[in-house]
This record gives sequence, structure tokens and C-alpha cells, in this order.
Amino acid sequence: MTGLPVSVPGVSARVVMQTGCGPYAYIVVDFEPPGADGESEFLHTAPQERLPHEFLPAVFEGIREGLGGVAARVRVTDGGFHEVDSRDDGYRLAGLYAGRAALAGAGLGPPPENQGRQITVSWPGKPRPTPQA
Repeated sequence: MTGLPVSVPGVSARVVMQTGCGPYAYIVVDFEPPGADGESEFLHTAPQERLPHEFLPAVFEGIREGLGGVAARVRVTDGGFHEVDSRDDGYRLAGLYAGRAALAGAGLGPPPENQGRQITVSWPGKPRPTPQA
């Protein structure tokens, strides 16, 4: 298993599905190279009132998938939820996109594409869209 070579702080992912009832999810994550043991580590400092901790297992599952076997120290620092529309599947999807964005920010993979207004992701160094002539 390879490790993330550089830190990628402040990755954010938001899932806003406008059909029916959600899902809605928002997370902010810092990614760092793994510790001396080379294994992934998953931590959180997000306040319960901003991101109910019941959603953290889904976030971490999505991040693992998004990292695709690359080890990293992961810290969820903030988030948001909706009392009706937030569900595990939304947070899993947000985690997946955050993991892919971390790889792109570290130069290890292609950048994930926003899915219209439904899924948006941002990370340091994210390329800006080119204006249409």
C-alpha cells in the first residue's frame, strides 16, 4: 500500500440531491501522509452539532473507497447535515469524492468532476473552469 506523499488540507464535498428527500451531506476533511506504520488513520474533530457522529462510519467508508488503497491520515474537521434529508448514502458519496479529491490534490489521480449542482467538491489547487468564449 502506498501512502499519500503530501498533505491536502481543506478538502470539501457536498451532496445535494434535489429529487424527493435528499440525500444531503457536507464534509470538510484534512488529508496527511500516513504515520510511521504506513497505515491509514481516521479521526474527527467535527462537532456533533455540525456533523452527527452517527454518519462518521459512512464518511470513512467512502473515503477509504475514494483513496483506492492509498494510506493517509484523515481528519474530518467540519460538516453539515439536514435533519430530514441526511443519510448514510449521502455521506458515503461525499467521502468517496473527498478521497478522490485528496488523490488529485497530491498528484496521484485525475480530479473528480462535479456532478452539476448535485455533487460539488473542492480542494487546494483545484483547477478553475476555463471561461467559454
